[in-house]
Amino acid sequence: MAKVTIVFGVLLIILGLVGFFGTGGIHYTALIPAWWGLALCLGGFLAISPSEGRRKLFMHINVTVGLLGLIGAAAEAVRGYVSATAKALEPDHIALAAKLTMSGLLLIYVILCVRSFIAARRARKA
Repeated sequence: MAKVTIVFGVLLIILGLVGFFGTGGIHYTALIPAWWGLALCLGGFLAISPSEGRRKLFMHINVTVGLLGLIGAAAEAVRGYVSATAKALEPDHIALAAKLTMSGLLLIYVILCVRSFIAARRARKA
């Protein structure tokens, strides 16, 4: 799962860079997914270890980072959309797409991690 974490981290970094340069390099908040991706990449590299305890620790930290990013991105997507529509404005579609993409990527990542944790636990019991 450490390599999967690095892959999702790279995808988030790409999402942040595309969002930043897609807005003309003006909106630095478009880089937020890149920072979450950088954290996941770092955690993924730390989880590549022959020590089972270290690997488990960093993978649990990584899935927690992923879950917090998922909750934050989804909440911001909903908040931004509701706020814009309440003011009878058109929501920022680039920002909304980036937040929903980040939420989707992190949802898939968290589901894969949980499934991996369950499979590892079942394998230990057998």
